[in-house]
Amino acid sequence: MAGANPVLIAGGGIGGLAVALGLAQKGIRSILLEKAAALGEIGAGIQLGPNAFHAFDYLGVGEAARNMAVYIDKLRLMDALTADEITHIDLGDAFRARFGNPYAVVHRGDLHGVFLRACENHELIELRVSSEVTGYEQDGSSVTATIANGERVTGRLLIGADGLWSNIRKQVVGDGPPRVSGHTTYRSVIPTEQMPEDLRWNAATLWAGPKCHIVHYPLSGWKVFNLVVTYHNDAPEPVAGKPVSEAEVMKGFVHVHERAQNIIRHGTNWKLWVLCDRDPAERWIDGRAVLLGDAAHPMLQYFAQGACQAMEDAVCLSHMLANHDDQAALEAYRAQRFPRTARVQLMSRAIGEHIYHPAGDHARIRNAIMSAKSQDQWCDDIAWLYGGTGLAA
Repeated sequence: MAGANPVLIAGGGIGGLAVALGLAQKGIRSILLEKAAALGEIGAGIQLGPNAFHAFDYLGVGEAARNMAVYIDKLRLMDALTADEITHIDLGDAFRARFGNPYAVVHRGDLHGVFLRACENHELIELRVSSEVTGYEQDGSSVTATIANGERVTGRLLIGADGLWSNIRKQVVGDGPPRVSGHTTYRSVIPTEQMPEDLRWNAATLWAGPKCHIVHYPLSGWKVFNLVVTYHNDAPEPVAGKPVSEAEVMKGFVHVHERAQNIIRHGTNWKLWVLCDRDPAERWIDGRAVLLGDAAHPMLQYFAQGACQAMEDAVCLSHMLANHDDQAALEAYRAQRFPRTARVQLMSRAIGEHIYHPAGDHARIRNAIMSAKSQDQWCDDIAWLYGGTGLAA
């Protein structure tokens, strides 16, 4: 029977490990196939809304995730031209009571490690490295993944959790390369003692300026500050992790306040990523193959929800597979997740344009609208996002 076969998972990032763990919680065996020679995660900090903590608890890693997170006091929006605060969202007791969980920041590698250790310790999960899934074949009862080295692995389903450049998506959707946004992000990590003392805020801080922004927050038990800066430079093609000079980074910030520029000057070992996403596409399923995370719905970083939405996918898909036969489960998963992830994709683009990067009158309108909101109004505005769990109410 197909039900006796393992579920195959292409990709060993946070989404792939999370769905392996979700399936294991339901007694479903999986084989995870990762193309790299070792399971690990590059990058620096990520933000975790309350919806991420709902997923951690469902997946059985709530305590471990909570123990390595940094809990910040507020989300803070600064005007990069004047260095004045526009508004903030208080993340204290009222926020936690409203959404049932905190808001936190964490090093991506630390979070990946929480999932990896849980998967390594579960007898229903097999992890294989140096195993890039290049494609698949299927019949009515099983699917066979083709590995780059020529090996073939057969299972009951194939979950494509293989990211922005997903080989599984090429076969499921066939919609070509991702959309290049023209926005370039530069990342650095600053030892806390080198961060300007008057900016060592326990906050996820966004400095918004014309066609540019700066984000910083503490990480790893306050040992370092994560620093991410982005500007529109009309980059024509995708680039990932390329080392660049401080001078190149500063080019996009010559017009912002000296105080904001000074943050960038403390960064070292800068690397760049050209941001990409895709238009929402409803086709996530091809027979026994299904997409998850960035393979299904890659999004710009402006809502800080990429990893959170992948974890919600893992919760939903594992729940559906435990409660329906395979084909009905895949369709129930897609039907529930597509409207929500499409909304995050499109609104991530919109807030990049209207909150992160406006200029002139556009920026003044932003400041007036956002500074007028009360804390209760902010919570009402974001309830659709942070109140989600990956499962319908």
